Amino acid sequence: MGKLKDKVAVITGATSGMALATAKLFVEEGAYVFITGRRQKLLDDAVKAIGRNVTGVQGDAANLLDLDRLYQTVKAEKGRIDVLFASAGTGALAPIGQITEEQFDTSFGLNVRGTLFTVQKALPLFTDGGSIIMNGSIATVKGFPAFSVYSASKAAIRSFARTWTVDLKARNIRVNVLSPGTIDTPILEGLPRESVDAFVALIPRGTMGRPEEIATAALFLASSDSSFVTGIELFVDGGVAQI
Repeated sequence: MGKLKDKVAVITGATSGMALATAKLFVEEGAYVFITGRRQKLLDDAVKAIGRNVTGVQGDAANLLDLDRLYQTVKAEKGRIDVLFASAGTGALAPIGQITEEQFDTSFGLNVRGTLFTVQKALPLFTDGGSIIMNGSIATVKGFPAFSVYSASKAAIRSFARTWTVDLKARNIRVNVLSPGTIDTPILEGLPRESVDAFVALIPRGTMGRPEEIATAALFLASSDSSFVTGIELFVDGGVAQI
């Protein structure tokens, strides 16, 4: 029997990489999954790759009307949510002195504002005893150059987990942060090769993580295996944040 048998999960920003791998694993473990993405073609491709027990809803997690449409679809099709992985995020990298207003607004608009309302708007459909997972980053505890805005936006996610754990304790809804390190996903294509190599050099095992390694960690936080785990930040980074 799958660890998520008959559960209903919502995963935002799941058209590629870690979130797509997580959606695939959740379905393999028995869940029905709703995924979102901004680009319809990529969303259609992701739905096809998952293959079954999935609904794709086009939308931007930073757009509150899109979030309303997502949850209207979930309510109409399944009527509840057992697991939410608020994964959608972005990063605008620039050193202090070169940060633009647009970069700040984009990062905080999706990573902070978007995550907040992704969670808040899900609550009326949420099953008591359910699991909320938010996508963090090791950048919250490391001092990477040019990462100040991105790091600060992800630090807000960590703060959300602490306060929402208390806010939602009467409903026994667990809230945790999953913080990846350097993972081999398409998002790295936008970084200079020397930057990627520098990040890999920090990893004790000497290789990047795989999306599937994030997915298995997300499964742990989503399932009853982590029934006594809430309010934490789980680093899945090969040890980078710990040394």
